[in-house]
Amino acid sequence: MNLKPIAVLLLLVFAATAVLAQNSTNNKILPYPIHQKKLDNGLNVVTVPYNSPGLAAFYLLVRAGSREEVEQGKTGFAHFFEHMMFRGTDKYPTEAYSNILKAMGASANANTSLDRTLYHMTGNAEMLDKMFELEADRFQNLKYSVHDFKTEAGAVKGEYTKNSASPYQQLYEKTVSTAFTKHTYAHTTMGFFEDVVDMPNQYDYSLEFFNRFYRPEYTTIIVVGDVTPERVNALSEEYFGSWKRGSYQAQIPAEPMQTQTRYAHVQQAGFPPYLSLNYKGPAFSDKNKDLPALNILTTILFAENSDLYRKLVVKEQKARFIGGSAQFARDPNLIGISASVAKPEDLQYVKDELTKALNTAKTKPIDSRKLEETKSRIKYGFAMSMDSPDAIANSLARFIWLTGDPESLNNTYSLYDSITAKDLMAVAKKYFVNQTLTVGTISPAEKSPVK
Repeated sequence: MNLKPIAVLLLLVFAATAVLAQNSTNNKILPYPIHQKKLDNGLNVVTVPYNSPGLAAFYLLVRAGSREEVEQGKTGFAHFFEHMMFRGTDKYPTEAYSNILKAMGASANANTSLDRTLYHMTGNAEMLDKMFELEADRFQNLKYSVHDFKTEAGAVKGEYTKNSASPYQQLYEKTVSTAFTKHTYAHTTMGFFEDVVDMPNQYDYSLEFFNRFYRPEYTTIIVVGDVTPERVNALSEEYFGSWKRGSYQAQIPAEPMQTQTRYAHVQQAGFPPYLSLNYKGPAFSDKNKDLPALNILTTILFAENSDLYRKLVVKEQKARFIGGSAQFARDPNLIGISASVAKPEDLQYVKDELTKALNTAKTKPIDSRKLEETKSRIKYGFAMSMDSPDAIANSLARFIWLTGDPESLNNTYSLYDSITAKDLMAVAKKYFVNQTLTVGTISPAEKSPVK
């Protein structure tokens, strides 16, 4: 009998339990103090000292994503600046920026989502002042020519074209544009295709977008690792203290109430049939139990150890996989339940089985033992993932872009402890209703094959 896997499992459980127990008195899942300071110009500075000798993660979070793209014909610019910010400045052109990173042994990258754009760098903690200098320079002094702009806009178009070749991406675009009629969640982070095509003609608007959102009041600096809050705060003041505050605030249109089921379909022969059920969900809140309850419920109903997974995927082999989760977003977004289906003729059956499970959850309480096990797995899984400066900074960034407050991470996970079987039934009744459903499908049929 091989005892090694058992020993490793026991070690992981012990470590996770120790992490959680460390803060049992204050009910915080992150076992490290979060230091926060706001500069006079509105810049938020978050520091988490972490035992990673010689290493620091340096993140800059801009709370502007595709959500803030409110003007018609002007989508995709949040993602565009994820690219453009690496074009350099007069002081540190692109090549010089890259060479300094190499010399520091640091790596840098960025990504964009609905609600934010995130820039991250990890390297030698002793070079933290140089990291601050580099990032402060490009955040305040980014400069690019019309030629550079057009070149990067062309690269963005190429990325869009490459991504949109996937039927999954095509369905995602159709699903969100069908589910949302007014809110900016109707377009993906990449933007609408016609806007991406026209982007090379929007040089002047690109300057305006940068002027609006690359401002201290939209930005949070997150530093995790072998650092002290005193040093981080001093460097923030030195390099970002003179950054001028802006005044722009995007007016995000509210989404009207959906009153009937909608359908989004991609016709694709020779491609695995696919089904997604997308219900309107709640906006993120670290004080409301709905989103944690929804994530617990969808995990119990559709994870690989669920009864329905064993039935549809293992026993009947009607589906290749099933899964589901509620999206954490600043405004009400979608709760997605999806399935890769074996045969096109099985799409309706799989849809009926997923719907049946959701309807049963409205009236039948989840077994208390299963509920507690699921809550523990979610919390232990998160606790065990907090094992590096990057992991901690990335998790903090997620909750800062949702609320502006890093303590939302601790506040949210504390909600899990209080969730009951009645809470799961309540969210099932509240959110899994046909009136707010958008059904997405991929199949060889010309129209959606499900009802």
